[in-house]
Amino acid sequence: MMQVMNKVNNYIYILDNKIYVNLTNACTNDCIFCIRKQKNDVKGADMKLTQKPKFEDVVEQLEEHISLLGNGVTFCGYGEPLIELDLLLKTAKYIKEISPDTKIKVNTNGHANAFHKKNIVPLLKGCIDEVSISLNAQNESLYNKLCMPKITNAYNEMLDFAKKCVENNIKTTFSIVTNYDKEVNSYECKKIAEKIGANFRERPWIENGY
Repeated sequence: MMQVMNKVNNYIYILDNKIYVNLTNACTNDCIFCIRKQKNDVKGADMKLTQKPKFEDVVEQLEEHISLLGNGVTFCGYGEPLIELDLLLKTAKYIKEISPDTKIKVNTNGHANAFHKKNIVPLLKGCIDEVSISLNAQNESLYNKLCMPKITNAYNEMLDFAKKCVENNIKTTFSIVTNYDKEVNSYECKKIAEKIGANFRERPWIENGY
């Protein structure tokens, strides 16, 4: 009888010699430019998860790449990492315990407060050094067109989350995807970032991903 091999769930993957953490495939957006609509992997590492990770599973895979901790750790996979808030915080605190100087970043759509129905930003202080928030558009109507959010008032929730991160002295960067939709106005998006006190970054759209 043929044996069916269990699929490996990649909770940790490496990109540009840095550690990335993939905690979930769930997301509160369904962005039309999301690479997961085209492929399941990053640099050959399958991002599709068949089961919810346990802390021990994440740590086991993380420890295979201990030598890379000094390059930083980013929570960013094929889903919204802050949906798995408890696991993210536990993992980030563990990383800080074994490597206090490691810089930890979360790439997020900024919907965490709306999703958890409370202000989770104070929980990030002390274990998350930076958040990169997907602004993606200069107004709500374009945001809804591009990101197709599954929660109400998503654009304003995202802006408010960013403000709270800045107020809590967490390094905050707004990002937009360029070279995908000509309606996105980089200048106007940068003005939004400056008004809030956030940094601004353009991310060129990569047709086939990494």
